[in-house]
Amino acid sequence: MMSTSFQLSIILFCVICQSCQEGKHDDLKDYSHVTENMVFASPRVVNQNPITVPLSPFESLKTIRIPEGYELELVASEPMISEPVAIAWDGNGRMYVAQMETYMQTVDAEGQDEARSRIMLLEDTNNDGKMDKSSVFLDSLRLPRMLLTVGEEVFVNETNTFDIYAYKDTNGDGKADQKRAVFQSEEKAFGNVEHQRSGLDWNLDNWIYVTTDPVRFKYKGGRLEVDSLAGGSNGQWGLTHDDYGRLFFSRAAAGKAATGFQINPVYGQLDMEEAYSPDFNEVWPIIKTPDVNGGPKTLRADSTVKTFTSAAGQAVYRGDRLPHTMSGDYFVAEPVGRIIRRANVSSDNGLIKLTNAYDEEEFISSTDMNFRPVNMYTGPDGCLYIVDMYRGIIQESTWAQPGSYLYAQIMNNQLQKNVRNGRIYRLVHNDIPRGPTPNMLEESTKKLVTYLNHPNGWWRDNAQKEIIDRGDKSVVEDLKTIAKGEKGPLSTFPCPLAIIHALWTLEGLDALDLNVISLALQNKAPEVRKAAVWISEPFLKSHHKETMEMLEPLKSDVDPDVRFQLLLSLHSVEDPQTAETIEGIRWQSVDSLLLSGITKSLEKNEEAKTYGAKLVALNPEAREMVIKGATIFKTLCVGCHGPEGQGLPVHIAPPLIGKFKLLEYKKGVIQIMLHGLEGPVDGKEYPEIMPPMGENDDEWIASVLSYVRYDLGMRSFPEMGSGYLDFAIVQPELVRQVRNEHKGRKQPWTWEEIKLGK
Repeated sequence: MMSTSFQLSIILFCVICQSCQEGKHDDLKDYSHVTENMVFASPRVVNQNPITVPLSPFESLKTIRIPEGYELELVASEPMISEPVAIAWDGNGRMYVAQMETYMQTVDAEGQDEARSRIMLLEDTNNDGKMDKSSVFLDSLRLPRMLLTVGEEVFVNETNTFDIYAYKDTNGDGKADQKRAVFQSEEKAFGNVEHQRSGLDWNLDNWIYVTTDPVRFKYKGGRLEVDSLAGGSNGQWGLTHDDYGRLFFSRAAAGKAATGFQINPVYGQLDMEEAYSPDFNEVWPIIKTPDVNGGPKTLRADSTVKTFTSAAGQAVYRGDRLPHTMSGDYFVAEPVGRIIRRANVSSDNGLIKLTNAYDEEEFISSTDMNFRPVNMYTGPDGCLYIVDMYRGIIQESTWAQPGSYLYAQIMNNQLQKNVRNGRIYRLVHNDIPRGPTPNMLEESTKKLVTYLNHPNGWWRDNAQKEIIDRGDKSVVEDLKTIAKGEKGPLSTFPCPLAIIHALWTLEGLDALDLNVISLALQNKAPEVRKAAVWISEPFLKSHHKETMEMLEPLKSDVDPDVRFQLLLSLHSVEDPQTAETIEGIRWQSVDSLLLSGITKSLEKNEEAKTYGAKLVALNPEAREMVIKGATIFKTLCVGCHGPEGQGLPVHIAPPLIGKFKLLEYKKGVIQIMLHGLEGPVDGKEYPEIMPPMGENDDEWIASVLSYVRYDLGMRSFPEMGSGYLDFAIVQPELVRQVRNEHKGRKQPWTWEEIKLGK
């Protein structure tokens, strides 16, 4: 199956880029002639008796199945690193590794909250592609989970806190000696290790996105300014973006390998079943997979897991040192299945679709029980990097309680003994050498501008970020020249991607003007026109009339992406001219499946902005609890129960509206929240258990249940009318009472037990 793309210029960037064809990208050669063999050397066979003891890095590599022509190279491993979960490179290509060194060191997570984790700084001093120098950049951390390099600083977030600090090594010894706060919050982060945020992804639009929490950030004046996402956030572990700023999340709990990629979350949440090929959710491991949360019912006859259960750490490949047919493809790890999925990305009248690149196969699979890929990235050398936590237990203790199916499998296979390891791999192709190491931190801003035309997305992103961080406006005219499609400081005419990056770099420097936008709106490349519409949004407020005059002709643009971006950008503008333009877009796109989805998402997003209007009847204390509970539900619970509590088409968990009458029974739902729920519900089986949430405090649990019972319950039992208000709210005192009544319980509840009031 040949790789496809939703825009030809994504897949064939290095083919159509004249600079690449002429070899003028800083002495980088064009490798678009390299063909890809998408077959495997041998048929897929499931290993029914895998070895559970840890293998050496080189022995583990032998267990990995990958298409012919590709190889995984070891970049770093234990003892240099331990329990790696995320990496980031600075402008000079030095690698920072976040390590969760207390994560599940025992089956009961003993000592997990202790501040004993580190961030390592790795360097390749002889340029052989392997890390040979390591420094403890930071230590005494509590499970660090997010990294972002900006200039000479590294932004870090730790588990259980929303705070983000910037660290810097001022004397060059590889250790941070300077610390400052870039974002602080008095709130304590909720949820277990798996259910807290990840990301810090500096996107094309200069907003920094995270998973789980309904916020995004912009870096201004040395601080991260926060912006709320009315419709909530998306995803769990891992976040990536493509060449054009489209964000890709994943929801492991719901078994969703990719979510949130149709529209930017600032416009709301939009996931459509039509976005996936019919069998996309099925996975194809080559190893018996006993350690699954859902037990035997989630396995095939050959003992492999049927569907995604822990999708995480995704990446869109945007480099230049693998076959061009891979550009723009979506990669996601499935650590329980010991696989990495490669998906082709295509478009159907604007609707983005994902399809497994292989027929009942996975791009990478392993028979090593300890192969646990958890993150992936496009690297500065143009290759794809894979972070392998390489351990026995991958699930947090919430899902591995004594008496559970998973607990028994862990103990039977002695998986709890396999800790303190970790590997970082580089995916290479036999016919393409890896690219050069950057030196951006020492180069002039004018030189950084030339990298906006680079074939590797890592270089373009980081050049844009570094220019904005420096705030050097001496390059504004050069950027405007590129944005207009002229050579300027470049050796050849800019590619569409260079024009787009120049536009957003100008935005980040507060140097954008309507003249530049006007020319971009007339560009022959639809990707540039779409970006120009997106970037014009602030001018709709400050220069409304002039901006609308420029945008109005695009309501009939030949490209659906341009028209839909115009619809999104105009959704909150209220005047007759805007309404007429929006109606023109609807008429032009009347046969589009995506149009109705976007319309509903925008409507729900606007409702969410005025959500407080529904809470007038509640007293201030109850209102605060419901609002807090809504935030938790929309970031944590929707992955299984659906955004409206209606359940999901994949039937991961019971719906919370309609027939789920247990909402009437306060103590019962508290018991479920504290200890979890297993087995059939109302006679129906579900693939996952409801995990216990008792590690959260009484107020947290009361808030979630108050929102569920108030908002969803009102829809389930409208006959109760206003009398439902007082009945709906769950007080923390009641949670405390129920907790004490069942303080010795370790097992999840069954539906029958709850119904009988046990």
